[in-house]
Amino acid sequence: MARHGGVWFPTVEIDHADIPQLEVDVIIPALDEEESLPLVLGDLPWELLRQVIVVDNGSKDQTPQVAAQAGAVVIQEPRRGYGSACLAGLAYAAQDPPDVVVFLDADYSDYPEELARVIAPIVSDGADMVIGSRMIGMREPGALLPQALFGNRLASSLIDLLYDYRFTDLGPFRAITWDALQKIDMQDTNYGWTVEMQIKAAFHDLDCVEVPVSYRQRIGVSKVTGTLKGTVMASYKILLTIFRYALQTLEVK
Repeated sequence: MARHGGVWFPTVEIDHADIPQLEVDVIIPALDEEESLPLVLGDLPWELLRQVIVVDNGSKDQTPQVAAQAGAVVIQEPRRGYGSACLAGLAYAAQDPPDVVVFLDADYSDYPEELARVIAPIVSDGADMVIGSRMIGMREPGALLPQALFGNRLASSLIDLLYDYRFTDLGPFRAITWDALQKIDMQDTNYGWTVEMQIKAAFHDLDCVEVPVSYRQRIGVSKVTGTLKGTVMASYKILLTIFRYALQTLEVK
């Protein structure tokens, strides 16, 4: 398996029976996703999981109710922000830490049934973190908007240039060991969550790989790339995070 970023391709179809009994928790941040969330929860391979934690980030619809009906643990995080919701999910999981945490969006753009593929490098090769890359996987036409494609390429190139870690995507579908999470000490409360995780993984020299994942058009409108404000704010925060941690790295050296 490649170090400092690389692609992990399964040579055979992954069988769930090949995955040892790791304690795996899934954290799903959700904001007004009552239509898509039942589909996400319905497609998860629950037999591989200890628990699914849905973090309701202030929904005005029936998101928490449909999550509970599907068997998920529902916690509330009224402080808005993707990172805030993820941090709240981690705080809940920390009461009885799992071996691995999987992060997954609630909009049904990812394929939850591919979870076994995402955690496989941790199981078979001892990876610390696995990014599900939409850039090297099968994408439905129009699933990634042009601004998202450009942003991913730019951010990935900057991480490669500044940190010597090769990624192709900042995709939300990812898995990381609990031990690695303790090392990187996540802090971001909004748009910089995914890139912060990857940059800190590089800084701590964690063993990171990508696996190809499938991607389709989400249900509903994206709260980030679907709006001009969201696109601008996310782009600004991602670039700010990349360069801020780069300066801190130089100071440490």
